[in-house]
Amino acid sequence: MAAQHVPGRQVHEFALLTKDGGRVLVRTQSAGVPGADGKPAGVYCAFSEVHAQIDLERSIALSEALMDDASWGVVLVDVDLRPAVVNAQAATAFGSGRTVLLGRPLGELLAEGVEELEGALQHVLAEGAPPGPVELWVSVRTAAGVRRRCWRSGFLRLASPLAEEPVPLGVGWLFQDITEARQAELDTAQLRFRSQQLHRSGRAAGECEDPAEAASVRLDYALAGFAEHALIDVLAADGVRLVRSAVSPSGTVPAPGTIPVRYEPGHPAFQALDRLGSVRTSAPRGAAAQGWARARQWPEGAAHVLCTVMRCRGRSVGILTFLRGPSRPPFDRADAAYAEEVASRVAADLPFPE
Repeated sequence: MAAQHVPGRQVHEFALLTKDGGRVLVRTQSAGVPGADGKPAGVYCAFSEVHAQIDLERSIALSEALMDDASWGVVLVDVDLRPAVVNAQAATAFGSGRTVLLGRPLGELLAEGVEELEGALQHVLAEGAPPGPVELWVSVRTAAGVRRRCWRSGFLRLASPLAEEPVPLGVGWLFQDITEARQAELDTAQLRFRSQQLHRSGRAAGECEDPAEAASVRLDYALAGFAEHALIDVLAADGVRLVRSAVSPSGTVPAPGTIPVRYEPGHPAFQALDRLGSVRTSAPRGAAAQGWARARQWPEGAAHVLCTVMRCRGRSVGILTFLRGPSRPPFDRADAAYAEEVASRVAADLPFPE
C-alpha cells in the first residue's frame, strides 16, 4: 500500500507457500494509481514467478553477449538466406563492417563455398540443425583480396515463440576460424603421403632392369594426388636441346622419340636449366588461355606447370615437368620441393650421359 504515496515503481520479491506445500518466489512491481483529484485511488500491481523472469533475462543477456563479446562469429540469417544480425567477430572474419553485411546475398560476400553454406542453411530451415559441427572451406572477398578460410560451423533453426504454430525466423549460424590448425593437419598428412610415395617408388624402381622403365615407375607414383601429367626431357648430346624420354600416363601425349622437342627460346624448361632449379607458371585467364599449353608443347588443357631440372653427379641431365588441369590449384613452394626430390631420384635412374 505504500506504493500509493511514492513516485515511480516499487519492486519487491516475496517467498510464497502454495496450498500443495511448494514454495514460489514472486517478483512484484507496484505503482500508485491517482484519482481524478490527484489523490491516491489504488495500486497497480504486476507480478510473475522470478524463475520465469530470470530465464527471460538470461536469454536476453545471452543474446547480447553473443552479439557483442563472443569469440565465435555469430550471424542470424533470414529465411531468404541473407544476414539479418552480425556480431563483431563475424564482421572481422568477413573483413567488413557489421552494417555493411546486413541484407546482402552471401554470394556477394564469398567467392567460393557459397553453395555449400546455402545448402546447409536450407537444410536447417527444412529439417533442423545437424547433429554436430560442420567444417566449411570458403573464400572470403575482402578489400585486400580473396582469402581462403576454414570455418567450423554450428547451426540452429530459429522459430518465433509468440506464434501459435512454429514460424521460422531464420537460422542462427555460429562459426570459428580454424584455418591454421586445419591447414597444418593437411600439410602434415600431405608430407606423410608424399614420403610414402617416394619410398614405394624407390622399391618399385629397384625391381626394373631398364632405366627408362624405372624412371616411368617413379613418375607414376609421383603423380598420385600431385598432378595429371609428367614429362621427362633429357639433354641431347649437344647439351642444349631437349629430347622427350618418358611421359606419364602413357598415351596422353606423343610418345618419346629421338627428335628434340620444339621448345621456343625462353620456354620454362630452358629457364629451369638456366636457374638450376624450379620454374612455376600458369595459363592466363579468359580467352588468352586457349592454345597456351599447345604452343609450349604441353598436353592440351594444362593450366598449371612446374618445370624442375634433373641433376646427377653435378651435371644437369634434363627437365622433369609436372602439369595440372584448371580445376587444380597452382603449384606452390612445397610442391616445388617435392618435385625437386622426385627429379633427383629420376635423374639417378636415367643412363648417365657420356
